[in-house]
Amino acid sequence: MAKNDRRDFFRRSAALTGGAIAGAAAATSAARAAPLAVPPTNQEPGRIIEESAYGVPSKYEAHVKRRRTDVLKNRQNLSDWSMTPLQYQPGIITPNGLIFERHHAGTPDIDPRTHRLVIHGMVKQPLEFTMDDLVRYPSVSRFHFHECSGNGLTDWVKPASTTVQQTHGLLSGVLWTGVPAATLLDEAGIDPKGKWVLFEGADASAHTRSVPLEKVLDDTLIVYAMNGEALRPENGYPVRVVIPGWEGNVSVKWLRRVKVSDQPWYFRSETARYTDPMPNGKWRKFSMVMECKSVITSPSGGQQLKNPGFHEIRGLAWSGSGKIRAVDVSTDGGKSWREATLEEPIMDKCLTRFKAPWDWKGGPAVLMSRAVDSTGYVQPTVAEIQKARAIAGFVQHHNGIQPWAVNEKGEVRNAIGQA
Repeated sequence: MAKNDRRDFFRRSAALTGGAIAGAAAATSAARAAPLAVPPTNQEPGRIIEESAYGVPSKYEAHVKRRRTDVLKNRQNLSDWSMTPLQYQPGIITPNGLIFERHHAGTPDIDPRTHRLVIHGMVKQPLEFTMDDLVRYPSVSRFHFHECSGNGLTDWVKPASTTVQQTHGLLSGVLWTGVPAATLLDEAGIDPKGKWVLFEGADASAHTRSVPLEKVLDDTLIVYAMNGEALRPENGYPVRVVIPGWEGNVSVKWLRRVKVSDQPWYFRSETARYTDPMPNGKWRKFSMVMECKSVITSPSGGQQLKNPGFHEIRGLAWSGSGKIRAVDVSTDGGKSWREATLEEPIMDKCLTRFKAPWDWKGGPAVLMSRAVDSTGYVQPTVAEIQKARAIAGFVQHHNGIQPWAVNEKGEVRNAIGQA
């Protein structure tokens, strides 16, 4: 968008927003012609503080909860997932009770008093840590998004899911607290020949992944807290690894073992699963980075616009390669684009909120967003992804543009493959 065009757009947006506010003020003024009623909550005491209670949301927010997939019919419960309700998330942090889940053999019940974490392999001195040992180390807290590589796998070429929770809900924003993995590995003393690190979980599947040592020493964390409290059991209690910007399955939960080697292990979880088919019949090797992506969360599938006029398009953008630099939005299915406003803070490998004013005229529309990260990478369309990869089998790393269609009634539906 040219500078003058952008200036004109923001001028029109300001006028549009101002008009909406003025209209709301007029409606409020008319409503206040009668005396304001005194509600029952003004006339009787509320409930007292319960010292033993853990705070929970209002009963009027009971609909805001994690949900399993509506598309895939899982025949057993141990290897499954539940999704974050992104349509109800107003900011970049996901409450602990809504952070998506992905398990390979259920959630283990681990006593932190008996749990042990070991570092061994190509190190000068193998180490064993209790949880008390780990929390004594200098800690850091960092905001990072967390995303399953299968996020969106049901909606590659046709609209299988109805809501943004179902299309993109294997995504959460978290404040992680723990110890840099580099701190513990430096204490163990890495053999100069060491190039790869194994992370193994203490669950029944013993989920294990190979990660390049360079990434581990760069920004990987050994985490014991999230969003200001201890990890939840479903999110790895009492300790897990967090590998910022990379697919969620490498951030092994219930961490029990770290091993240094000179080569990767090629586990089943990185050969038969969690890899991408390519057009030449081969599979993409170690595709771990979650590439630049965005999605409009409001208006989005399953929602309905009440009336024509001012609406704010809102959404989230993220990139495993750095910061979000810009987000464009379209209301005509990609025929034209305009720049959205990015809301601070804009952080590395973290969810970024974007918004754009929209004057809905009451007719059909197709809403889309595309993000650009700090490396210059532009979020692709599904058609562009299809040219580079084979859309077959268990597909991972779907970062294509998501369209939402709005009809004359204001009803919003998934329009993937139809925009």
